[in-house]
Amino acid sequence: MTLQGKGIFIWRVRGCENGDVQAIADLAQAAGFTHVLLKVADGNFAYNIDTKTGEDLAASLTAALKARKIQVYGWHYVYAYDPKAEADRGIQRVRQLDLDGFVIDAEAEYKNQNRAANLYMDRLRAGLPNFPIGLSSYRYPALHPNLPWKEFLLKCDFNMPQVYWIGSHNPGDQLRRSLQYFQKITPFRPMIPTGAIFTQGDWRPSVAEIDDFVRTARELNMTAVNFWEWSKARRYLPEIWDWFAAYNWPGGTTASQDISQQFVAALNRHDPGKIVELYRQDAVHVTDAHAIQGVQQLFSYYTDLLKNLLPDGNFTLTSFSGNGSIRHLTWTAISRGGSVHNGSDTLGLVKDKIAYHYSDFSIN
Repeated sequence: MTLQGKGIFIWRVRGCENGDVQAIADLAQAAGFTHVLLKVADGNFAYNIDTKTGEDLAASLTAALKARKIQVYGWHYVYAYDPKAEADRGIQRVRQLDLDGFVIDAEAEYKNQNRAANLYMDRLRAGLPNFPIGLSSYRYPALHPNLPWKEFLLKCDFNMPQVYWIGSHNPGDQLRRSLQYFQKITPFRPMIPTGAIFTQGDWRPSVAEIDDFVRTARELNMTAVNFWEWSKARRYLPEIWDWFAAYNWPGGTTASQDISQQFVAALNRHDPGKIVELYRQDAVHVTDAHAIQGVQQLFSYYTDLLKNLLPDGNFTLTSFSGNGSIRHLTWTAISRGGSVHNGSDTLGLVKDKIAYHYSDFSIN
């Protein structure tokens, strides 16, 4: 089956939504992800196993995602030290977790290791003869000629290059260049590229760059696109998370965001007008310091919050729960004026608009 739609990588389950697998699955569903790429093995060892309790977090999260009709592709970082043992571990995790696909993350350790790559792929394919397998590695093979590209790709169904434009701001151009490089090597496999939703040093991507990357993938007739990585996107780039979550991949379903997500996304736009659109005209807002009513007073409150109390703030939704007319959400914020680590709100809804809002937080 060809992978289609939009997905995201998860490295450490404990680093995502405080390790709450149901919260992760709920957010993945709300974001309209068709697939999640979850780390399930590292070298010879299973990965995302809780070291204190022994719980297999990869198994718990896979079950939660699949219950929501989201495909789970396991990914495995490999080292070439013991390729047969690595392959056996990958096979074991695929079967144990009932995964939908498998992705090999082979990088520097496999350079000049052609024999090890053959041993690994032969063993992997023998155990998974009719299973979707892909390769995740460098974006430009010409710059890494010592990686055993042929040995890996001969037994792969798709290619998932890491097209990270770190230090630059031209993702579309780099994606086109990556495709051109791979079209020149044998064998060519369908590309499902991975873009960058993370920061490195002073570099950070913008919403416009993520849009450029996704639009270019569509223009190149690629069936799916992914980004690295969940925890980094949620913590450092909430505005990009919100954009990608709301993006409708053609042929997919439009992500229906919960009011909790809409509220935090509106805060990240730094536009009080967009925030008050979520409220009823007679809505009540209560904190320890005030009780106000009506959209005019709400507009004044959010203007002060965004300009004076938390200027240029980056807000992150850390959890939400509830359904029907009640929502409970927690959030954090980082700004020039201070930070919030304990945001806790309750929303009361009438016809999908906020009628009552209690908010409790402190600025450090």
